[in-house]
Amino acid sequence: MSDFKQRLPYAKLAAPAFNALYKLSEVIHQGGVDPKLLELVFLRVSQVNGCAFCVDMHAHDLLKAGEDQQRLNTLAAWREIPFFSEQERAALNWAECFTDLRLASDANADAAFALLQQHFDETQIAYLGFAVATINAWNRLGVSMRPQVQRRMPA
Repeated sequence: MSDFKQRLPYAKLAAPAFNALYKLSEVIHQGGVDPKLLELVFLRVSQVNGCAFCVDMHAHDLLKAGEDQQRLNTLAAWREIPFFSEQERAALNWAECFTDLRLASDANADAAFALLQQHFDETQIAYLGFAVATINAWNRLGVSMRPQVQRRMPA
């Protein structure tokens, strides 16, 4: 069984780097991509990467933003159900393709990009790229440093 304690206070020890990554996250939210869609992408990438802290945080943020529980429950199987829009599917496909690089063959990457172009303008695609890169960075910190997930009691 794994030890669930945080390994070290990385945000404090490397505060300038932490703050820069946090600032990048804020900038991404101002890039013209729907904030709820960004949170879905962040949650899905965090699920793929197994980052407990980020999964908890983004699921909580989505619930606060009015996302319905069934969509959250089924996000890991988004390809198998009709609950997600074509735009959301394009973003989730792109995010998964470049989170699990085994999926990013030239053919897959080209198809994923072509699908994005049907639903997003070039600026939004660029911001989605930074969003996926940034959440992957947060996930790697979360998995490696184990920030604590605080238990939330149901209302």
